[in-house]
This record gives sequence, structure tokens and C-alpha cells, in this order.
Amino acid sequence: MVSETMKAWSAALATEVQNWPGVTARPMFGLTALYRQDKIFAVLPRTRAMETPDSLAFKLEQAGPRILARMGRDPRVGLTQMQKAWWFTFELTSDADLNHALEWLGRAYESAH
Repeated sequence: MVSETMKAWSAALATEVQNWPGVTARPMFGLTALYRQDKIFAVLPRTRAMETPDSLAFKLEQAGPRILARMGRDPRVGLTQMQKAWWFTFELTSDADLNHALEWLGRAYESAH
């Protein structure tokens, strides 16, 4: 179950990301799916949680070694499989994590071109 705090964080992140060029949001099984044109690049919880009650998920089509190393050093980043594809998760613990979440969402957005 998604936490009430995560619902607020998801709404704030969705509002910000939907201002990016070519981004649309669609409801998907208790999540908000974020698309760049026709490619999904992230999901934010609405009523259904990801790995934990306070996490979101994003895709990186081609993560280079530097990005993968950075992910490996960040305990908030995890890996999960959805719909036969690998997704990264990001665990939020405070309002301060919103900027880091936006950074990962931005990388996923750039990857979805």
C-alpha cells in the first residue's frame, strides 16, 4: 500500500514532470505512468506501491557504467522487474529526496527519446 506522504510526493513530481516537452501522464493499475511521446519512462504510485510504500520506478534504456556505478552507491536505488522489463526504483524518505527523484526522472526522460 502506498503511503499518504508518497501520494503527495507523487502528485508533486507528476505536476513538475508533465511540464517537460512531450510528456503525458496516464493512469495505469494504481500508478501514474509517465510517457515521453509514446515511450513509458517512469511510474509514480497513486494507490498501489512499488517495492516499498515510498518508492517510484523509472527506466533507463541505456545506462552507462558511470550511471550504473552511481546507482550502486545510492542505497535508495533498487532494481525490479515489471512486464518482462527491468526497472529501477527510487526510495524517498524525506522532502529532500524530491530533487534526487527529479534527477533520476530526468535521466529516464532523456533516455526515452
